[in-house]
Amino acid sequence: MDQDLIQNLTSLVTKAQVLTAARGYNDFERDEQWPSPCETEVDGQWQWAPVLQTEAGFEGDFSNVESALNIKIDQQFQAFFSTYFSSNILAKHKDGDLELLQAWSEEDYARLQQNLIGHLMMKQRLKQLPTLFFAVTDEEDLNLVVNNLTGEVCLEYVGKEPHTVLSRNLATFLAECEPV
Repeated sequence: MDQDLIQNLTSLVTKAQVLTAARGYNDFERDEQWPSPCETEVDGQWQWAPVLQTEAGFEGDFSNVESALNIKIDQQFQAFFSTYFSSNILAKHKDGDLELLQAWSEEDYARLQQNLIGHLMMKQRLKQLPTLFFAVTDEEDLNLVVNNLTGEVCLEYVGKEPHTVLSRNLATFLAECEPV
């Protein structure tokens, strides 16, 4: 695992959780159909807090995605989604606002992988570079992706090639983000 990425992700996740708790936003209405290790009940109110996947007894990996598509998935991308179970993180970057996607549970992790396989199959069909989505923006169909060949973080419209490089890698990009 990439230690810089894990350190920067941990810092961001911790700051986001502190910020949302201070604002009272970590309270939520629990969905019994979508349980998560992130959920705790405090004084009759459900709250979320990030949980290391290993502490939840889960070790995620992307070997199934790699096998299905005969592709090697960027290590930073794998570490990004295989470190925490968490709610998505609202953040800002010098280039705009975004929502960093996170896996809420083991089931959500599996769903993420299924969506990633569909995305990569579309990229293959369109004869485009393989990219790996990890965040969304306020603009419809504009996502943040990791270029699976270079590790660069880019902006990309759904179904199109990446059009703007934002950072040389995911660890650096996370260091440039602040939760909101």
